Amino acid sequence: MPAHWPAEAIWLAAEPLLPGLTVEILPEIDSSNSELMRRCRSGQAEPVLLVAQRQSAGRGRLGRSWHSPPGSSLTFSFGLPLAPADWDGLSLAVGVSVAETLAGLGASTVGLKWPNDLWLGQAKLGGILIETAALGEKRYAVVGVGINIKEPAPGWLPPVAGEAAAAAPAVAPAWLQSVVPLSAEQLLGALAPALVRDVLQFERQGWSAFAQRFARLDLLQGRTVSLSDGRQGLACGVSASGALRLQTPAGLVEVSSGEVSVRPQA
Repeated sequence: MPAHWPAEAIWLAAEPLLPGLTVEILPEIDSSNSELMRRCRSGQAEPVLLVAQRQSAGRGRLGRSWHSPPGSSLTFSFGLPLAPADWDGLSLAVGVSVAETLAGLGASTVGLKWPNDLWLGQAKLGGILIETAALGEKRYAVVGVGINIKEPAPGWLPPVAGEAAAAAPAVAPAWLQSVVPLSAEQLLGALAPALVRDVLQFERQGWSAFAQRFARLDLLQGRTVSLSDGRQGLACGVSASGALRLQTPAGLVEVSSGEVSVRPQA
């Protein structure tokens, strides 16, 4: 394990909040989310923070791929047994945790684009992918986070993307080092303990504990947006369940994260 990854410091900060937590740093893996889901299905359901220095088959929402050369991004997954009273809003709460940590580090212009993207200006800085699997009375939740750290060297090209990724609209990437001179290792040391704390708070208190915090970071509020199903409307924040509230010509509707992809109009 490279000495500069702060695995021990993260464990010391987070393990008292989540007894049994382990921190792993792997040089390369297909997908940290996929690995933790495989472990869960094989009976390994302990809490773990798994960091991949490189992912050969990183995944985002709706089957999109996430590719970057080593050192250009921070990619990790946090897996744990979880039993909130209501799962609604978990990805938004994770976004709040990450964005607030980034703001504390000096990236004060980072905001959230519903349902799971971190944006810097009009460009995508990072994303969140949450997956769950049945685990007795609880479920095993895997919270995947990917953040662009620095722009790849000129000439670098990602592997050929799958059909779902190729069909997705292109979004210009943003890079954290354009506003804050932090490495992936330094960022992980700040993000991970806060994320553990906030996911456990979500389990206890649900989305309501994060709703006002999300509203301060909501980049879509008051903007006209287009949905992937062709509808358009004015974004009016999110509901008590974390759904996007959209004022359309047909009236106010609520859009769940599983239905659509949302992109602000120019």
